[in-house]
Amino acid sequence: MKLFILLASIALAKAGVPFEPINVDYHTTVGIPLAAKIEQAELAQDFDGSRIIGGSLSSVGQHPHMAGLLIRLTTGAMSMCGSTLLTNTRAVTAAHCWTTRVHQGTAIVVVLGSVNLYVGGTRVNANNIQMHPNYNMDNYNNDVAVITMPWVTYTNNIRNIPMASGSNSFAGQNAVTAGFGLIADVNGQTDRLHHVTLQVITNADCVRFYGASAVLGSTLCTSGAGGGNICTGDSGGPLVLNNQLIGITSFGAIRCEAGSPSGFARVTSFNNWITARL
Repeated sequence: MKLFILLASIALAKAGVPFEPINVDYHTTVGIPLAAKIEQAELAQDFDGSRIIGGSLSSVGQHPHMAGLLIRLTTGAMSMCGSTLLTNTRAVTAAHCWTTRVHQGTAIVVVLGSVNLYVGGTRVNANNIQMHPNYNMDNYNNDVAVITMPWVTYTNNIRNIPMASGSNSFAGQNAVTAGFGLIADVNGQTDRLHHVTLQVITNADCVRFYGASAVLGSTLCTSGAGGGNICTGDSGGPLVLNNQLIGITSFGAIRCEAGSPSGFARVTSFNNWITARL
């Protein structure tokens, strides 16, 4: 499953050697064009109710905490992201899914209980999004936002997930992420939810790729070795270990299949801030 998020806009450098660039114009380069392609693909086929790089198709109910986001921007364009259901009225996503230097969201459709974005499932409208006060649009530090939405009833296909807490780094453990993003660098568009298992790595290993300005103590990274990764369009989605949310998809390398690490907001670092808004 190749979930991936960002394309390049800033390059961090150390000792004259550039780090992997992080894209800070998500909606223009990823969300808007991908949302349009997914809509065309979904509407062109019969919906059967059953969708990263190196990953697998997900079935309905396999990730009941996963929620797709269709985001209306101030320009009128439609973009897309992922999110995670925490309560009947709250979901958590990446702050850059709502606000970047270039684009601002105005309304969101939260899509629950579906492996498609445009057809099926339960859909609720929301426009109350609280971004972390220290969210940095230039490097995606503290890339966390809480969505408040109308009450959603739990079913076999719609269910919340608890957040991880404590000081576990999770390094060396395998976690599962899911998303509606590309499944390949070239012609990798999909109309279904996919998932992939990724190994958590140390922040020290991740800093070597992205630099210390992008990788903080509140960042969690996964390895891109072995052919699995997040990819363009997976922003805001969940990283889950032992049925607990440990990460929120935030950033990665330009090329999903290059084997570079991927970056997530470390949920244990934001647990208190998120909980105060549930």
